[in-house]
Amino acid sequence: MRIAVVGLGYVGLSYAVMFAARHRVRALDVEPARVDPVNRGRSPIMDSLLDGYLADRDLDLIATLDPAEAYDGAEVVVIGTPTNYDPDRDFFDTSSVESVITAVAELAPAAVVVVKSTIPVGFIARMTAEHPELTVLFSPEFLREGRALHDILHPSRIVVGGDPEPARRFADLLVEGSLEPDVPVLITGATEAEAIKLFANTYLAMRVSFFNELDTYALSHGIDPRAVIDGVGHDPRIGAHYNNPSFGYGGYCLPKDTKQLLANYRDVPQTLIKAIVDSNATRMDFIAEDILRRQPQVVGLYRLVMKEGSDNFRESSIVGVMERILAKGVSVVIYEPALESDDFLGTEIVRDLTAFTTRSDLIVANRRSPELDHVTDKVYTRDLFGRD
Repeated sequence: MRIAVVGLGYVGLSYAVMFAARHRVRALDVEPARVDPVNRGRSPIMDSLLDGYLADRDLDLIATLDPAEAYDGAEVVVIGTPTNYDPDRDFFDTSSVESVITAVAELAPAAVVVVKSTIPVGFIARMTAEHPELTVLFSPEFLREGRALHDILHPSRIVVGGDPEPARRFADLLVEGSLEPDVPVLITGATEAEAIKLFANTYLAMRVSFFNELDTYALSHGIDPRAVIDGVGHDPRIGAHYNNPSFGYGGYCLPKDTKQLLANYRDVPQTLIKAIVDSNATRMDFIAEDILRRQPQVVGLYRLVMKEGSDNFRESSIVGVMERILAKGVSVVIYEPALESDDFLGTEIVRDLTAFTTRSDLIVANRRSPELDHVTDKVYTRDLFGRD
């Protein structure tokens, strides 16, 4: 089958690699910095499994900057372009997805269009009305940054929303690429699939927020948060997973998806969804105040990435904490090997770990690292269990 994948971020590239093991794939992006490495067998994003597949597997994959080349003969077009949250419009910016759909209507109208980008509830219905000549589906992704290809090969479930017959055919492609023998497959309406994505991520954000607020309470009252979390997690209805406190939920998905779901609730009664969004800012306020209470002269931020194995700083909670500390006039330095520039948002990057730890009165780390074992007396973290 001929498949076009649009967008070479961690979503699009991972699906392109998975499909290319069995099908002809042409991957389109607007950035040469993403296209060129792929054509040399290298990943432009941090993902060890992607690196190995691109370097060692026999893939029918060519990346291109030319839409005509990408769409030529395509039977399926998979869209993985960014849909960032626009605070002025209080909605996702879906312009990149819409422009791709318009291009497909012109260059490959017979292709089935599958949106993988996260979108507002009702988006596919609007696109179908605007492009009745196209079959447009939505298939939400449930991928972790740094482990995206692994999660595609070992999916928890496959969801495809839209016209049932083409939706089933696309689901079969995902099952074909999976290494799991019995993957649950859900064929739903497009609107239901859109809601599944937003509600799933908002629930995860809610769980992060709950244990963060538990930790805030424990710190404020001088009680042991780990003991409380252990006791809560032994209830089988709750479980001892996704319960490690942090500086707040972050990354590319949870902050924007929770805000989008809240926007979709505009005419629907709710209090919980807004509380989940608000709780993240409250947590970062508390963390910054707890750091400043220690009266450091120089605060060192150890890593900006959200999690191990990722190179993404977008919406990182530690960046939110940094901004609050800087607003109080306290000096900040950053240790972040994944950054090539000499500063981040005007804040100095220190590349030598020894110099970084020496200059810092207090080292703020969202997650513990063996690199800091020799300066544990300086480390401030809310990582109680040593995991994401």
